[in-house]
Parts: sequence; structure tokens; C-alpha cells
Amino acid sequence: MEIKSEATAGTLESSDAQVTIEPSDGGIYFELSSSVMNQYGRQIRNVVLETLKNLEVESAKIKVVDRGALDSTIKARVECAVFRSSGWEGAIPWRGLVK
Repeated sequence: MEIKSEATAGTLESSDAQVTIEPSDGGIYFELSSSVMNQYGRQIRNVVLETLKNLEVESAKIKVVDRGALDSTIKARVECAVFRSSGWEGAIPWRGLVK
């Protein structure tokens, strides 16, 4: 999936994450700010990168500001930001494209 414009999903509330994604010149550039970086930084990174891989995003700058979100919340925020950024119209194919 191609990232066409900057998009954001999520909030800065407790137990949530704010994900911002924008186009890049090539590759995935990942930035993470988290209140639980020492404990869960690697896991958050893995969830974000796996979600991008499942959506076939090969080029993007992604910034995650985590406030203690669960993996499922992080995944949902990344998916939402990607779909918003790609200009996707219509229903999201949850049973096909998103793994």
C-alpha cells in the first residue's frame, strides 16, 4: 500500500497511542516515544513493523507516541493511519487485506 499523505490516528490519552505516518523516499523510518520504553519498546516496534508489513507498506516515516497502549490498540492505530494516508475509499477489507 502506498503512503500518499500525512495522516494521524489515536490520541495522547492514557492507555492509547498516537500514530503519525507520512511518505518517505524509501524504506521505513520509525520513531517511538513511550512512557514504557524500557519495558516494552521492542514489542511496540515489532507490532508496528509487522502491521506495516502485513499492509504491504514498504516506504514510510512513522512516529508513535505511546501512553501504555495494548498491542491490539497500537495495531489498530497503525492500520487506521495507513488507510487514511493511502486515500482508501469505501469499506476497509478487514477479512482480506488486514491480517
